[in-house]
Amino acid sequence: MSQNSTTQQPLEQQLQQALAQLINPYTGQAWSQSVQSIACVDQAERPSAAVQLQIGYPGAEQSRKRLAEQLRKAGIAAQISISMAQKIRSHRVQGKLQPHAQIRNIIAVGSGKGGVGKSTVSVNLALALSSLGARVGVLDADIYGPSQPTMLNLHGRPEITADKQMLPHEAYGLQVNSIGFLVDSDAPMIWRGPMVSQALQQLLNETRWAQLDYLIVDLPPGTGDIQLTLLQKVPVAGAVVVTTPQEVATLDAGKAVQMFAKLQVPTLGLVENMSQHVCSQCGHQEAIFGSDGGARLAKRYQLPLLAQLPLDKQYREHTDAGKPTVVAAPESPQALAFQELALQVAGRLSLQPASKAAPELKVKLTS
Repeated sequence: MSQNSTTQQPLEQQLQQALAQLINPYTGQAWSQSVQSIACVDQAERPSAAVQLQIGYPGAEQSRKRLAEQLRKAGIAAQISISMAQKIRSHRVQGKLQPHAQIRNIIAVGSGKGGVGKSTVSVNLALALSSLGARVGVLDADIYGPSQPTMLNLHGRPEITADKQMLPHEAYGLQVNSIGFLVDSDAPMIWRGPMVSQALQQLLNETRWAQLDYLIVDLPPGTGDIQLTLLQKVPVAGAVVVTTPQEVATLDAGKAVQMFAKLQVPTLGLVENMSQHVCSQCGHQEAIFGSDGGARLAKRYQLPLLAQLPLDKQYREHTDAGKPTVVAAPESPQALAFQELALQVAGRLSLQPASKAAPELKVKLTS
């Protein structure tokens, strides 16, 4: 055995063991699952290593930094290169449905009850995915209380093409459609369930989406007939459930988790919104809606807790002004929390089985 072999082997073994033990926080899997190659060299009695990985979600640079930090804490110095696959895969949808022809993955954001901040989470999640380099759209499916037009400062009816397709509005890189663009904002929506379901299917299927990687669907709150009918007819690759720590909210959020499970839609995880309030004057933290309700719910259903977002007036101020936090203050802790959420959602979706009928779309890559 050569001298180089004897010096390289211990470092390579050490690195392989570390990659098998360290967890990618965005997928929940060991980093070793993404390794393409490991190379160790001897440089002036100082061994060095290079690791190349490939991931199936946007966010290569954020993932590289996370792994580098984990290896550094483990006492291992290595040059890390992470690339994203050439395409974001289209993942399997429920039942006998097929993926939408122009949308690789539809992600439903639901809640068991209203008032938990589901729409704010939806729009900031979409913007965070877009900031990572993905092509993203938002479908505002909350017929009775459409919020996305206000949150994104969008107005007016969508333009109709010659073949009677709606062109989505655009804001901050997102493609957006909502029933709010088609009706008077002051008019009450006195519609029965079948009318609502039909309207939502038209919004989805009669909009000319321009080759999306992810469409975030802001569902109506609850688990009734509207949600059931919608999820039986719309091809959904994964779901995110939003709750607050409050007991009454987690009870209803649990019903949403069960609803998705019965309809064969994988729940990617839970978001605990309004987790804590931090006083802007003194920094005191207070759990106004209780504490760890989302964590207990996640444990009960064996789901990841994707994020614990604070009760922060900045979220409200930014959405009321039509410029959500991810674009209004992209370097703020509040925006970075949504970036971490987006990485978790995309990373965990990337582990789902691929669709056998994936549309051939291209994706804008990040470095």
